[in-house]
Amino acid sequence: MGLPSGFEWIIILVIIVLLFGVGRIGKVAGELGKGIRSFREGLSGKEEKKKEDENQPEPPKEEE
Repeated sequence: MGLPSGFEWIIILVIIVLLFGVGRIGKVAGELGKGIRSFREGLSGKEEKKKEDENQPEPPKEEE
């Protein structure tokens, strides 16, 4: 019993598509992508930079 080979992966993917449908798999993949993106932003500290930028007041706009 080892890892499935190429042909076995194809059969597994076909069974998953038949069970869940293409639409639901697309939604799950999208949510997974958002989760990974959020995790990476958390590691890099981008979220903290966004919060710091939001806390700073905007400079006054010049009138013509």
